[in-house]
Amino acid sequence: MSDLYFTTDLFSQFDRLHQQMATLFSGLPSSIRSDRLSAFPQINIGTTDDTIDIVAFAPGIAPSQIDVSIDKGMLTIAGERAGVTSGDAGDGNERTRRYAQERFSGPFRRTIELPQHADPDKVEARYVNGCLHISIGKRESSRPRAINVQ
Repeated sequence: MSDLYFTTDLFSQFDRLHQQMATLFSGLPSSIRSDRLSAFPQINIGTTDDTIDIVAFAPGIAPSQIDVSIDKGMLTIAGERAGVTSGDAGDGNERTRRYAQERFSGPFRRTIELPQHADPDKVEARYVNGCLHISIGKRESSRPRAINVQ
């Protein structure tokens, strides 16, 4: 039986490998349900004791062009964002040909999985200054409550 000796610390090599792997995969989604980085509309989700609040950033879209629905615990925000024509680009010249476009246009759909304690019968949606505010009530059984000790 021979003794094996390593000239470097094996655990430091594993640590270095772990850091390299973390750096390699840091830009990828953390789960299979994660959306791509350029998903539209971008959203913020928060919660209070009584509601789940979602803000979808959708400037330049008429409220009548946005559809919000809940089915089987999934909230879907869908609609269509009109494109900008050459004459609308702000240059006043309809002959201008566009060679770069950073603003998304066309149909969109964003689906968000809701927590189990979301109550689909208690939903309010309003569109203010380019932001779609959706408030979903929580079920009574999931709300915090004080319990008297006897």
